Amino acid sequence: MGGNGRTLDLWPIGNCQASALIDRAGRMIWACVPRVDGDPVFSALLDNKDWRSPDARGFWAIELEGCVQIEQRYVRNTPVLVTRQSDAQGNAVETYDFCPRYRHKGRMYRPVAFARVVRPVAGSPRIRVRFRPTTSWHSEHVPISYGSNHIRIVLSYMAMRISTNAPIGLISQESWFRLEHDIHFFMGPDESFSDALRPAIERMLDDTVHEWQTWVRSLAIPPEWQEAVIRSAITLKLCQHEETGAIVAALTTSIPEHADSGRNWDYRYCWIRDAYYTVEALNRLGALDVLESYLVYLRNIVDNARGGHIQPLYDVRGNATLEEWEAANLPGYRGMGPVRVGNAAYSQIQHDAYGQIVLSSVQGFIDQRLLRMAGHADFESLEAVGERAWQVYDQPDAGLWELRTRAHVHSYSAVMCWAACDRLAHAASALDLPLRAAHWNSRAEAMKQRILECAWRPDSKAISANFEDDARDASLLQLLDLRFLKAEDPQFIGTLAALETDLRRGNNMLRYSAPDDFGEPVTAFNVCTFWLIEALHRTGRSEEARDLFEEMLSRRTAAGLLSEDIDPVTGELWGNYPQTYSLVGIINCAVLLSKPWSVMR
Repeated sequence: MGGNGRTLDLWPIGNCQASALIDRAGRMIWACVPRVDGDPVFSALLDNKDWRSPDARGFWAIELEGCVQIEQRYVRNTPVLVTRQSDAQGNAVETYDFCPRYRHKGRMYRPVAFARVVRPVAGSPRIRVRFRPTTSWHSEHVPISYGSNHIRIVLSYMAMRISTNAPIGLISQESWFRLEHDIHFFMGPDESFSDALRPAIERMLDDTVHEWQTWVRSLAIPPEWQEAVIRSAITLKLCQHEETGAIVAALTTSIPEHADSGRNWDYRYCWIRDAYYTVEALNRLGALDVLESYLVYLRNIVDNARGGHIQPLYDVRGNATLEEWEAANLPGYRGMGPVRVGNAAYSQIQHDAYGQIVLSSVQGFIDQRLLRMAGHADFESLEAVGERAWQVYDQPDAGLWELRTRAHVHSYSAVMCWAACDRLAHAASALDLPLRAAHWNSRAEAMKQRILECAWRPDSKAISANFEDDARDASLLQLLDLRFLKAEDPQFIGTLAALETDLRRGNNMLRYSAPDDFGEPVTAFNVCTFWLIEALHRTGRSEEARDLFEEMLSRRTAAGLLSEDIDPVTGELWGNYPQTYSLVGIINCAVLLSKPWSVMR
């Protein structure tokens, strides 16, 4: 059934403002408020204490007495989770978990709120509700008071209230009681629930289901692997903070990349390095609402950039300072700390960010579907970014993988800077600015020539990961997608062969194999395997690519999702979850590999 932080087999719910993770026993064990990067009101995911312990905290459990079987599923094409618990006597209950999201009075209603509906579906079930919130990263006691129809909790950053028609007295002492009718819970801001609770929450549930199913209906999905693409698309949307358009790398912090690795990072922020791949996936899906608001977020980042400088990551509101510290009162996932809050990588120098943000922003100059297309002022702002790319493309940086103690001239970063200048030429052409197009084309050509001179290794017949030696990095698989090289180019064929030899572990792809700040990598990075799948397909090895893609899909959790990393030996998932990179990998590969609708009909 899973325990507090014992497995990543978790089910996300959310509404693009609030989100939560629910384990295989139906316990809510991770939820941050008032935003995804906030303080966890449920933190058991990062607490190694047995959830049955009297002093265990950080979860919200609804338990069936004598439960022997638990089944979970999402309502079709939604993030509304249904958990069915059954006992040996045939008694059963179902819990519907969701965050309300639907159109109301001309705008999207998406409160910082969590709703739960518990239904008796067979026999005479008895249940228990255990509500154990946390605050200040598990360091302070949470005052809880009980009214006639509500529970009030005072957190360090806000007060919240659970409005319910359940027996408050029995919940307060965590007693078992007979469930003879549906009970409803609405956990939100500390305000009186103005409507009749039961019909209001039932309406919320129906409207939320309708909103998500209508959104999915608008997507352009491939005929093959539809379920996988739809679930990835829904979860990608859950990773967006809709108020600003930012898309975070994951919903969690500090899930280690492998056991006791110390590679525990806070991924609840927006990495610019993810931008291009995310925009590519949203394009392929036709998810214009998510895409357009994400482009607005990126334009705001560019506007606020000082002299064109783009840092690796920002918070969901675009703030640039993300001081990193450790939450000492949480032992960590399976006790494998530290638990980190914030991410010091924000201060690193990563030159690939210039290419990422230009590649993504150019969409605004060419896509006539957008409500607001980019114009000359936007181009001028981007040119400052391109100027920085031109100045630094052959200078050392921390690289895509954020090495904290070393710097190299990374080939991937250099190519991304080339892409910034190359795509600025495209944007200039779209705006009918021939002189600017010629200017950026000239710079891109000079950069490409120098990159190949410095990174090509005739002895190994491969492009090196950096200008200084002959190393391997899976990011070079992206030379095709970035249009730096063509699939038939001998330099790419040689690079692909070298990368497979050095980094491929069976059906998994490492990021790199050389020791880094924490020693030799152990787990494979899932998106690198998706990059390999794309490269195999583009170089004519399509059947092999399809087989590898099917293998990757088989590794998903019961919720249909992937985390950041996987153990090549055991197949166990590690790293933050669900991870945007992995979701994007599923979407991009499915669209690329799928047969067309005309063949399927």
